[in-house]
Amino acid sequence: MQQQDSDSDHKQLELQTNSTKFHVLVGLTGSVAALKAPLLVTQLLEIPGVDVRVVTTDHATHFYDISEVPVCVYRDKDEWEIWTKRSDPVLHIELRRWADLLVIAPLDANTLGKIASGICDNLLTCVVRAWDTSRPLLFCPAMNTAMWNHPVTAQQVATLKGFGYVEIPCIAKKLVCGEEGTKYHVILGQFNPQTRKTTRGNSVKVAQFHGKTVDLATLIISIFGIVV
Repeated sequence: MQQQDSDSDHKQLELQTNSTKFHVLVGLTGSVAALKAPLLVTQLLEIPGVDVRVVTTDHATHFYDISEVPVCVYRDKDEWEIWTKRSDPVLHIELRRWADLLVIAPLDANTLGKIASGICDNLLTCVVRAWDTSRPLLFCPAMNTAMWNHPVTAQQVATLKGFGYVEIPCIAKKLVCGEEGTKYHVILGQFNPQTRKTTRGNSVKVAQFHGKTVDLATLIISIFGIVV
């Protein structure tokens, strides 16, 4: 038990909000695309001025090795181990305060439905429910074609966009299950870094938060280029 407390304290100390860096929180859910998590985080860390933390669902950990992710990864159990009495910090609130940008990549069908419905039964969905909507949230749907084509999916995606969240659109490619279908991310050729517009016409601007500046175009290109 003492070791668990020590680990939790160590994680808590890594959420310093007085940094001049731009804080990116990556959310991972239970899609096979989560196997790219270590590479995604590594590439984001190569962007000057960016700091990264990860929140993962338990199902997502089936697809990647946490030890290969070069930053602190928070799981559901950390929420309860850090909080033991009234004066203790609440992890999903601390993460919400720390992050300047939340990127959920991949966003599986289950978590998409939860967020659209306001359900917050794990650490990641609690962060989303408490999210400051003046800050950007990007979501990258990733699921089997049959699930993507279900009518409820379009409704749920529209709900998230209605909240002000930004969808990273799907492309068609061969899925792990062997079918041809949709998978999240946009081909680099569909994104013009000069105009910072996708083919859907969504502008991506330089963002400023609490005196920190980051080029969201650079961040998105990084994600698009490696999450496949």
